[in-house]
Amino acid sequence: MTSVPVARWLGAGMTVLCLALAAILLLPAALGYQRYVIVSSSMSGTYDKGSIVFDETVPVKELKVGDAITYEPPPGTFSQDLVTHRIASIGTDEQGRRAFRTKGDANPGADPWTFSLDGSEQARVAFSVPYVGYLLAGLSIPLVRMLAIGLPAIAVAFLILAGIWRDAGREAQRREAEASGAGPQWTG
Repeated sequence: MTSVPVARWLGAGMTVLCLALAAILLLPAALGYQRYVIVSSSMSGTYDKGSIVFDETVPVKELKVGDAITYEPPPGTFSQDLVTHRIASIGTDEQGRRAFRTKGDANPGADPWTFSLDGSEQARVAFSVPYVGYLLAGLSIPLVRMLAIGLPAIAVAFLILAGIWRDAGREAQRREAEASGAGPQWTG
């Protein structure tokens, strides 16, 4: 019966895959990192579309040209979603605060806006994991999430029922053998 070893290897592989995914998603969060999925190609080559970037929170005064940060663009820009771009220049605004201009690594020029950060801390990219963001984004779709939870649950239930069925069959064979006199012989 080669199906039992194959099923065990398949189960072990799925377990390892699930544990690795959980480690990628949960361990950094437990260590204080924020995670963001890259949804555009503006940082391609560094953080490709579908990657997850993990940001650490740092004091704004520590930010320097070349740091990649995740921020909300100023009102009236192309997007009100969070953006991960690299700091291209740092100057001062009319109030004397630090003003930042960013640029996507794959974009030909800097972003057309400058902005100041209101808080004293800012999310700065610490590391990334390529393409895992597609999986995380997929899990935001209710049907995909239901299948990701439901199919393994059904498989586990099936394996449990198959084990119970197998054990019941063995028990029935044992009882039949004992009833026909072919059961274990006791010597005294």
